[in-house]
Amino acid sequence: MTSLRERAANPFPDWDGSAAAARELQKRLALQVRLEDDYPPLRLLAGVDVGFEEGGTITRAAAILLDAHTLEPLAECVSRIPTNMPYVPGLLSFRELPALLEALAGLPHEPDLVFVDGQGIAHPRGLGIAAHLGVVSGLPTIGVAKKILTGTHAALPEQRGAQVPLLDRGGCPIGWVLRSKDRVRPLIVSPGNRVSLERTPELVMTCVRRHRLPEPTRLADRLASRRDVDHGQQPLF
Repeated sequence: MTSLRERAANPFPDWDGSAAAARELQKRLALQVRLEDDYPPLRLLAGVDVGFEEGGTITRAAAILLDAHTLEPLAECVSRIPTNMPYVPGLLSFRELPALLEALAGLPHEPDLVFVDGQGIAHPRGLGIAAHLGVVSGLPTIGVAKKILTGTHAALPEQRGAQVPLLDRGGCPIGWVLRSKDRVRPLIVSPGNRVSLERTPELVMTCVRRHRLPEPTRLADRLASRRDVDHGQQPLF
């Protein structure tokens, strides 16, 4: 089986670099997304996020490994690579995925479930960065986004744990609008791969503590934004 590091070296083998070809590739890969609960007993979780340095010319990806029961961080890895394309709405994964795969490959253990700062299937072509990462890596993934990319929803109650379906243009559910804390802005959560739509909000809420974001993406976001961490794996134990 191809390793994560090998996949990071060539995550888009059939892509010619154009936006049109990227959109077609998204449509094909979306057919490979699996929306059933097919993950092992959760012992290790990972959170991943991306930031940019040097005016956007360097993509900085952060991956953090956590104990699934205590949510204590165990190890982290930061990957810095040249940015390969400008920001194009809906094509975020083509900009960020190579660095994310490299950061994940730098962790000392493979996670049982990855929380991604971004969309899962709640995407115009059903392949946000969490879904794309899940298909390419084979890992179970969930997308945790801060705003809607596509879809509509009903009014959401203000209390913690409230959730309403996010619906596509045809009225099919593609994710959830989830209130992780009382009276805070909701999160947009959707399965990426090997996780069911029904189970997604519960998995996210089990990782919410004192903050709006679940711990895996909160810690990854903080790490991706720092500039004082050396490149490579950073053990935390």
